[in-house]
Amino acid sequence: MSAVVADDKGGLFTISGRQWLILLMVQLANMLFGMTITIANLVLPQMRGNLSASPEEISWVITLNLVATAVATPMTGWLSGRLGWRNLMFFTVLGFTVASLACGVAGSLEALILARVAQGAFGAPIMPLGQAILLATFPKHLQPTAIVIWGIGAVFGPVVGPVLGSMASDAYNWRAAFFLIVPLGLCSLVCIWFALRDHTARAVARFDWIGFIALSAAMTCAQLIFDRGHRLDWFDSTEIVLFAFTGLLAFWIFVVHCLTVPEPFLNPRLLLDRNFAIGIVLALVMGMLNFTTLVLFPTLLHDLRGYPDNAIAVLIAARGLGNWVAFLVVVQFTRAAPRLAIVTGMAIQAAAGFWMGGFDINLTETEVFWSNLAMGFGQSIAFTPMTVMAFSTLPPRQVTEGSAVFTLFRNFGSSLFISITVLVVSRSTASNYSRLTENITPYNKSLVVPGLPPQWSLDGVSSLLSLSNELLRQAAMIGYLNAFWLMAFVAAVAAPLAIFMQRIKREQ
Repeated sequence: MSAVVADDKGGLFTISGRQWLILLMVQLANMLFGMTITIANLVLPQMRGNLSASPEEISWVITLNLVATAVATPMTGWLSGRLGWRNLMFFTVLGFTVASLACGVAGSLEALILARVAQGAFGAPIMPLGQAILLATFPKHLQPTAIVIWGIGAVFGPVVGPVLGSMASDAYNWRAAFFLIVPLGLCSLVCIWFALRDHTARAVARFDWIGFIALSAAMTCAQLIFDRGHRLDWFDSTEIVLFAFTGLLAFWIFVVHCLTVPEPFLNPRLLLDRNFAIGIVLALVMGMLNFTTLVLFPTLLHDLRGYPDNAIAVLIAARGLGNWVAFLVVVQFTRAAPRLAIVTGMAIQAAAGFWMGGFDINLTETEVFWSNLAMGFGQSIAFTPMTVMAFSTLPPRQVTEGSAVFTLFRNFGSSLFISITVLVVSRSTASNYSRLTENITPYNKSLVVPGLPPQWSLDGVSSLLSLSNELLRQAAMIGYLNAFWLMAFVAAVAAPLAIFMQRIKREQ
């Protein structure tokens, strides 16, 4: 691949016009990818009602999209060699745009899930390819700046997406939120065609179909186990046992195959690089933390607090605002102490998770806004130095493949942890509702004290129904709090890993 490289001894102002155009192009494509995630989460309650789906069923709209993204991501390196950067990015964004249109016109839950799978598969190369293009285009001393500027596009999507999506869904319905992607996708196609006109070189490379199919099967089975295990009573179900057996067998085939063939689907030698190996573990954790709050808060605020979509959009956008605030300091922090920056970012996310875990049913807009802002701030503080350090010791020829693996772990972490947190909410709600209802008896003196609301009386069916609904709200809130606590513990446990990363040699 050809690459435009700025003067190593220069600064930000040495970035050429072509480099700025490439940066704008990957920003716009990244923004599209980010918009679909937050838009889909925002209109999730509307889609659930319109398509008559349960919370577990509608969660497939999110999880299977992320699974498709994770499965297709490792193909980025091979596809970029076969098609060239421009062709791959162009057809990726084109397919992504068409799939977004299909989401808007879907007439059933099955059709919507299929369109979302296509959207995830086509969108998979956007982030790793954009990241690889930047790492190959910019010298090391400008890479933190380039990644931060590129990250603005990734953040702009999640910030603007909920706002525009809520306006469109209020004016029309949830379908309009997906239609918003189409004109932006067409604009991105024009930018890609001109920005990457010199990046059309191709390389003949053999594709390891055995490794790809084995890894895809293992990841899909793991996702399905966590998605369907609760409803099917786990290993008492033949279906879950079958998924587990197939997944373990596929993973064993993948590992053995990668270790015994000369050109495996994913090169295990990448893991011999200490920084990259630790980096992908951190990427997995960052993926776990990345979209979990975006999935949980819309349903929490809509179902338990009755918030309208436009208010939910503003509160979710606070996370993106936190990302933007971090851009003011993250470049300098990354250059001065990258490992400390990673630890600090992870610690901030852990603190934000513990804060969310302390909410109650009467949580305020202020608490939701500032906790999400803190989560976004910590994400950006950790992500840039983590990316720079993970790739700092990789040879240039392995950057595209490494970027695909890096994004694979991040996306799979997102999809898997969303399923786990939805499972935590569901199981906690059921178990706590069962415990709370044990106290609803005529012999409980606290239910006959003066001053209780009349709708909580035990004397009528309507009063008992009202009391049951309130208990269900409280039980569900406990479920959400348990999910936030789990998220906080994951961030806290992963934070010290950055200490073991190798120092980056400063350029002279």
